[in-house]
Amino acid sequence: MQILKSMVFMLFVLSLPARAADKDTYDQNTILSEATHFFGKSTEGLAKVVEKAFREKGRPNAYIKGEEASGALGIGLRYGDGELVMKQGGSEHVNWTGPSIGFDIGANASKVFILVYHLPSKDAIFQRFPGVDGSLYYVAGAGINYQQSGDIILAPIRLGVGLRAGASVGYMHYTRKKTWNPF
Repeated sequence: MQILKSMVFMLFVLSLPARAADKDTYDQNTILSEATHFFGKSTEGLAKVVEKAFREKGRPNAYIKGEEASGALGIGLRYGDGELVMKQGGSEHVNWTGPSIGFDIGANASKVFILVYHLPSKDAIFQRFPGVDGSLYYVAGAGINYQQSGDIILAPIRLGVGLRAGASVGYMHYTRKKTWNPF
């Protein structure tokens, strides 16, 4: 009986860090609900993209809801703005812009829901995040890619309209103030 009590106690103790981490992060149902509300409709594609992000990166501790426009003819530009929301409270308006280069052509406008992982504070978002992007928009489409700087990972989920296809490499620069300079 003592062995059983010891095992139960050990399982309880081992689960404490996971429970503490859970209160600092968003669960999959909350993110899917927020994204569905933001995009204005529930789609099977959105659910699959959110599920993929949780499977690959885990639970985010913040997210950004925003809009962006981009275009490319080999060399691309992307401009956007939105609201950063932290699980531990607080929000901050953010802008982003960035260049890309690759086999990419077309233009699109998107609503963007960015999952943010391991963000220690609101101020830590304001930097450059390199990434690789592959997209195929034909009238409407959904997609996700990852950007990372140090331990901070961003997973933009885009639902947009336009005519665009390709793959590129570049970075996104997140700033407090809007700028037209993509560099």
